[in-house]
Amino acid sequence: MEQNTALLVMDMQTAILSNLSDSSIVKSNVAKAIANARSKKIPVIYVIVGFRSGAPEASVKQREMYGKIDMDEFLKIDPSVAPLAGEIIVTKRRVSAFSGSDLEIVLRAQGIQHIVLTGVATGGVVLSTVREASDKDYNITVLDDCCADRDEEVHRVLTTKIFPRQVEVLTQGKWSEK
Repeated sequence: MEQNTALLVMDMQTAILSNLSDSSIVKSNVAKAIANARSKKIPVIYVIVGFRSGAPEASVKQREMYGKIDMDEFLKIDPSVAPLAGEIIVTKRRVSAFSGSDLEIVLRAQGIQHIVLTGVATGGVVLSTVREASDKDYNITVLDDCCADRDEEVHRVLTTKIFPRQVEVLTQGKWSEK
């Protein structure tokens, strides 16, 4: 395993996971990936989407949705994959883990060149982060079974046809064996 690797746990917020018909499998797999990373001293970095009270940094359309949400509740990471004390939590303002966040500063400061992605939704944060991270010249691995989307076909097409052109796609088990 590369010393310059970090595991990104993206948008694993209870409110977001509630959009899936069944989040138990993805949560279990992400928990295993987190345990693997911690055992190998790979940094685990959490990325959440969130806004200030009233969502002033959101567009008018987004404010209609986010401005009515109890942001303290919305920001809660699911307990099954929760960070340990001292693990980094990055708050983003858009879909990509990089947009409106200080993620790139954190990664560069730690010498991270390889990011391993997990999260919900595959067609949202994972896709947008793959594209932006690729443009920023990161080495990228997507853990197929640690990502989920409300539309299973979107997840399948992305992880079997689109992502493999640009990134390494593995299962959590295969990644743990490395």
